[in-house]
Amino acid sequence: MRRVTYSMAVSLDGYVAGPDGKFDWSVPDEEVSRFATEETRRVGVMILGRKLYETMLYWETADQGPSLDDSNLEWIAIWKPLPKVVFSTTLSAVQGNARLAAGSLPEEIERLRAEPREGDIAIGGATLAAEAAALGLIDEYRARIYPVLVGGGIPFFPQHEGRVDLELVETRTFGSGVVDLRYRVTR
Repeated sequence: MRRVTYSMAVSLDGYVAGPDGKFDWSVPDEEVSRFATEETRRVGVMILGRKLYETMLYWETADQGPSLDDSNLEWIAIWKPLPKVVFSTTLSAVQGNARLAAGSLPEEIERLRAEPREGDIAIGGATLAAEAAALGLIDEYRARIYPVLVGGGIPFFPQHEGRVDLELVETRTFGSGVVDLRYRVTR
C-alpha cells in the first residue's frame, strides 16, 4: 500500500512560516535542493491545500524564464508532470497536471492508495496535513529543520489531542546546518 507522507521545511521552533507568513528563511542551498529533488522523484501524487497550490503555480511556467540553473530545471521537469490533487472550497479550476479533489480527504487518500501506481502520496500544506494527521492518515513525517527561530506562525506539527508514536527512519545533516528527519508513524 502507498505511504502518505508529510514533508516540509520547518524552523527549529516548529513553524513552516513565520508570524508574518513569510518562509524566505527556508530557501534551500544547492545541497538541500538536490536532496529535495530526489525526494520528489519518489512521489507518485501530491495532495495540496489551496495556499500551497497557489504558491507552487510559479513552477508551472518558471522554466520559460532564462535565469534558472540546471538544478531548478531538473526539479521543474519532475514537478510539472507530477499528478496533483488540490483541496479548495474557493477554486473552480486548477492548472497543469492538477485536479480539484472530488471527495473528502479520507476518500481521496483511500482512492489514491487503491491505485496501482508507484510512489508516495505526499501531502503539502500545514493546514491540510493537520487534518490528515487528526484522521490518522499520515504514515511518515519528514521535517527539514532549518537553523532559525521565527517565534510563531504556522506550525509544522498538527495540534490535536491524540498521542502519535514515531520511529526514527533516517536523519541527514547538511553543510548549511539544515537537518532532515524522517519518522514513521507506529500504529
